[in-house]
Amino acid sequence: MTARRDESHPPLPGGARGKAPVTTPLGPCVSAPTTQIKQEICDRLEAIILGHQKRPGPLLPVLQDAQAILGWIPVPMQDVIAAELNLPGSDIFGTMSFYSLLAWKPKGKYLIRMCQSPPCHINGAENTLLALQEELGLTVGQTTADGLFTLELSACLGVCEVAPAMQINELVFGNLTREKIRQVLSDYRAGKVADYRQLPYSTKDFRQYKPGPQEPVLLDNVGLIDPMDIQTYLARGGYAALKQAVTAMTPAAVIEAVKTSGLRGRGGAGFPTGLKWSFTQPLTVTPKYIVCNADEGEPGTIKDRYLLEGDPHKILEGMAIAGYAVGANQGFIYCRGEYHLAQHRLQQAIKQTTAQGFLGEQLFGTDFAFTVELRSGFGSYICGEETALIESIEGKRGYPRLKPPFPGVSGLWGCPTVVNNVETLASVPAIINRGWAWYKSLGTADTPGTKIYQIIGQVHTPRIVETPVGLTLRELIHTYGGGLLPGRSFKMCQTGGASAPLVTAAHLDVPMDFGSMAQAGGALGSGTMLVMDDSTCVVDFLRAVAVFFEHESCGQCTPCREGTPRLLQTISRICRGRGTMEDLPFLERLAATLQDASFCPLGQSAPVPLLSALKHFRPEIDAHIQEKSCPAGVCRMGDG
Repeated sequence: MTARRDESHPPLPGGARGKAPVTTPLGPCVSAPTTQIKQEICDRLEAIILGHQKRPGPLLPVLQDAQAILGWIPVPMQDVIAAELNLPGSDIFGTMSFYSLLAWKPKGKYLIRMCQSPPCHINGAENTLLALQEELGLTVGQTTADGLFTLELSACLGVCEVAPAMQINELVFGNLTREKIRQVLSDYRAGKVADYRQLPYSTKDFRQYKPGPQEPVLLDNVGLIDPMDIQTYLARGGYAALKQAVTAMTPAAVIEAVKTSGLRGRGGAGFPTGLKWSFTQPLTVTPKYIVCNADEGEPGTIKDRYLLEGDPHKILEGMAIAGYAVGANQGFIYCRGEYHLAQHRLQQAIKQTTAQGFLGEQLFGTDFAFTVELRSGFGSYICGEETALIESIEGKRGYPRLKPPFPGVSGLWGCPTVVNNVETLASVPAIINRGWAWYKSLGTADTPGTKIYQIIGQVHTPRIVETPVGLTLRELIHTYGGGLLPGRSFKMCQTGGASAPLVTAAHLDVPMDFGSMAQAGGALGSGTMLVMDDSTCVVDFLRAVAVFFEHESCGQCTPCREGTPRLLQTISRICRGRGTMEDLPFLERLAATLQDASFCPLGQSAPVPLLSALKHFRPEIDAHIQEKSCPAGVCRMGDG
């Protein structure tokens, strides 16, 4: 998951626009500007292009499907794509060089991607990687001699409850040990490979977790319906809210219900949902779009995957209601590329819902029409930012846009676009079905409703739980996370994701809502609670966070492109016992520059964990510099 690729790339594609027949060794290839592609490959590629070229923003879907032919996209294939889509070769090169899941060179039959996110890091990912390399007999970036395995790193796989984890093609393997790695590799060598589409879930069964204090609102169907069968969703009242909205309510009434309910965006920012919709609804510009942000790239954030895999129809219903409310007739779901099972089930849900008449033309006999298209991310954390996501749907590099104008006024292809998170949209059907007053009665005055919290890291039972908003960190850790690991004491928690501050034991009893956490100097964000005990070194953790942000900087603006590597270099030097006291004021100046001058929230938030650590854990940081020692015994002083 990265917006930054290797420093070296193959030559820029030619970008030829001509479509004169070219003769290959196997016969004519109607549009190929090269003689290097076999006819069979050319025919398959042309079929892919033909299937996509009438879609808006076809480039990224074409590249994704083209890669499935050979497992990588050589320059001659890029030439064909450029010619068929009537694009300059520079556009193909620009997109290819941005997304980490696009491949420039051949790889093994099985691509192993080892997660190095902060949650995996504190759970021993470095040692796990060493074991994996020893079992494979190679290092990162290499392929085994038999062509079976290629080993790569991932900034995050979105499976933090089973850290440390790896993904082999579409399958996730978590809670890794050397013995488990050895067994998995043995199975693959013997051809014992499961079909990910037949698995009940990617990681864990939600229903095996200790339930929250009341019946869930968002996750009520997960584990109780067959996500591949729309009839099971209908049997539990599915699409009743959509029918109620389009047949018995005006668009303005739907927006007012959502606004009055107090629903705030669940993607991290917490902006009032109804208010966001109200900005777009009065605009006369058409078309308008609804975009479901299912990218979920923030390390520690896993909640949306449970909804996408377990109850995809609820998201579709929420999107259709949003479309009716603002006057949009087209929706896009942008799902992160690593979520293979979620994408499979979403695609099936869209197909079934359209066949049943809950998507398409004249819904419930009205004039309202709404369709949904699934788009896949392909390895870029920055595409979780709404304008970068829009750029990606349009087929371009996921560079954030300048705001204003905001997407609600000028989004996809310059048209009004509402972008909402998965959890936000999944909240909407219940508000319509049961009323805004019921929803507002849940949670806190600052943040009404329920929230899916994620308790991960160094707890006995990493997991998700849905509760009314307002539980404390202490309750989440001990009641639902099973407490800390034996013999350990609480040290710190990063609440809200990798871009959030660290909080200490002084914050254990603060209600977990947007307002209370902001006043306490923390953040609710996406509801992630990355719990760390006294075995974790704060400097080592900061280094893992800095690795993530340096890796994920899109490179569009100079402060972030140059600042995140300097952040990583300086923290790494301190981590090795090679820092000086002058490094700390330098880091503070660098943090101020990143926050003041970065173009988008990625660069602005990259130094936030560091600044909170300097506030709460200064003695431990000083010990690394002055005493050349790591109080937690984690950092290897004097290395490299």
